Amino acid sequence: MRARYLGNARAPTYDAATYIQEDRVTKIAPFLIAASLFASACVTDDDVDPATSSQSQAVGSETRPKHVHGPKGEAGKGGGGHTVAITYHGGPVMTGTPSIHYIWYGNWSGNTATTILTDLANGIGGSTYEQINATYYNASNQHVSGSITYGGSTNDNYSHGTSLSDAQIEQVVAATNPTDTNAIYMVLTSADVTATSGFCTQYCGWHTDATINGRNIKYAFIGNPDRCPSSCEDQTTSPNGNAGADGMASIIAHESEEAISDPDLNAWYDRSGAENADKCAWTFGTEQTASNGSKYNLNFGGRNWLIQRNWNASTQGCQRVLGSTN
Repeated sequence: MRARYLGNARAPTYDAATYIQEDRVTKIAPFLIAASLFASACVTDDDVDPATSSQSQAVGSETRPKHVHGPKGEAGKGGGGHTVAITYHGGPVMTGTPSIHYIWYGNWSGNTATTILTDLANGIGGSTYEQINATYYNASNQHVSGSITYGGSTNDNYSHGTSLSDAQIEQVVAATNPTDTNAIYMVLTSADVTATSGFCTQYCGWHTDATINGRNIKYAFIGNPDRCPSSCEDQTTSPNGNAGADGMASIIAHESEEAISDPDLNAWYDRSGAENADKCAWTFGTEQTASNGSKYNLNFGGRNWLIQRNWNASTQGCQRVLGSTN
C-alpha cells in the first residue's frame, strides 16, 4: 500500500553519495541517479501523491496534519464534480454511534446559531443523508453505522483571543478534558474570530486527531462563514434565518462525514487525497425554495437545511440522501 504523505511530511533524503565501510569507500552516486531516473519514468497518473497534487486537501498544520474543507473557489480542487473512485487504504473508521460535542468559542450571546446547530446535531443522526456514510467500512468489513448523537456543549470565552493558531485550537479542545474516543469535538468560532493557518482563504473548516491525556481524540475547526460570506456561505438569505449558522451546518456535516470515514487520515480517500465530502463539496442536488426565498435540499430535526451532498462508496457518486440520483 502506498504511503500517504500529508502536509510537510516527506520521504527521507540522503545528503552523501558515499558510504564509508571500514577502510574503503563505496561510491553509489551513479546507482542512485539511475534508480531515480527509473522511478521517475515509472510514475503514472495513479501514483499521484496527495501531498504534492494540486488537488490535495491535506494541509500541514503547526501541530499535525489536518484535512481541510476548501472555500467555494477551491471546490474543483477537492470536490464538487470528482469522478475518480474513492478507495480504502486500511485505516480505521468510526463505528458504533459517534457523538458530536460543540465547543462554542467566542461570543455567541443572543445568536440563534446555538439553537439551530444543536437541532442539527440532534436531528442528523439516522437521517437518510447520514446513512450515506454507512457505505464505508474498516478492515474487518464493519460498516459505519450512519448514526450520530449529540454529546453536549461547552463554552470558551476567548481563552486564546480572536486569532487562533492550530496549536491553540488543539489547546481549546484539550481544556474541555475530552475523554470520548468515539466522538468529534468541534470548535465553533464566532464571526469575530479567525484562524491564522488560512480560514476563509484556504479553508472553511478542517478535521484531525491528537493524543490528549493519553487518548486519541478526534476534533474539528468550524469557522463562522459570516466572517467571509463569499468564501464559506452559499447564500446570504438562509432557511433558518441565520446565514452564518446555516453555512456552518453544511461545514459541520462535511467535517463529521470525513472524520467518521477517515479519522486518522489513512482510511478512505481518492488518489488525489480527496475524502468523501470533498468529492461533493459545494454541490447540493435537488433544491427547493423556502418561504423567505432561500434554498434548501434536506429536512430533518424540524428544520430545512442546505447541506452539501456526500459521496457513496458503493455507487461511487454524490448523493443528497441514500439511494438518490440527485
